[in-house]
Amino acid sequence: MRVAFQGERGAYSELAVLQYFSDKSDLILSPNRTLADVFNAVESGEADYALVPIENSIEGSVNETYDLLMNTSLRIRGEVYVRVSHCLIGYADTNVEDIRYVYSHPQALGQCKEFIKRYRLEPIPYYDTAGSVKMLRENHIHNAAAIASRVAADVYGMRVIMEGIEDSKNNYTRFLVIAEEDSTIPTGKDKTSIIFVTKHVAGSLYNVLQEFAVRGINLTMIVSRPLKDRPWEYAFYLDFEGHRSDGKVRESLDSINSKVTLLKVLGSYPKATIQPRTLSS
Repeated sequence: MRVAFQGERGAYSELAVLQYFSDKSDLILSPNRTLADVFNAVESGEADYALVPIENSIEGSVNETYDLLMNTSLRIRGEVYVRVSHCLIGYADTNVEDIRYVYSHPQALGQCKEFIKRYRLEPIPYYDTAGSVKMLRENHIHNAAAIASRVAADVYGMRVIMEGIEDSKNNYTRFLVIAEEDSTIPTGKDKTSIIFVTKHVAGSLYNVLQEFAVRGINLTMIVSRPLKDRPWEYAFYLDFEGHRSDGKVRESLDSINSKVTLLKVLGSYPKATIQPRTLSS
């Protein structure tokens, strides 16, 4: 089973893969530099599945993932929540007093704002958490550190200077499992994700959401993203409880179809639960 993820070995996306597919012994992991590369790997058949971050409990949405979902034929097959515990990582002889710069993915830097401010560090965005550890090791930057997982420190032979530096201990990232097909068999504890674009008239969003409310369907997330070719108009990404084959869900989707200019069902899949454990050790 070939599974793609964004980042280097030791990235939180890799930890998400290992958590979601914990019962699989035949995994072939495929690191990719960008999220676009991850989607392309599945679309081209180079990978069977991919895990991509969609939102963080501190920093919010991963906008690039939402935009890529709009322009792909891939479906959402599952989800997983990963507890994120950040480490300050550097060389064996480096102490926090020696550090001036700190490298990491922008999301990780945002999740450690208070720590960075407390130690008066200069944050430098990098494309990946684990990738920043790899870069630090290869370039011998001794007045800098990286923010990543303990696993990344182990992978690249670097030292954990401080652990648990995130601003909130309730720091979770939700990852989506994407593939060519979603889960066609309802489990009774499912979630469905859709994208829709409303007509540009008053009350259009209300009229769509009302179709779910009158049928007692619980909405779990709504996010808007600007349409690239239509200034000040938006696509809405909606998650709600239920499988697309359920009667009430089918009725809702049929009812809103005439009220929107675009409707795309991204997939139905089993709901994940948050597991209170850390994958940084």
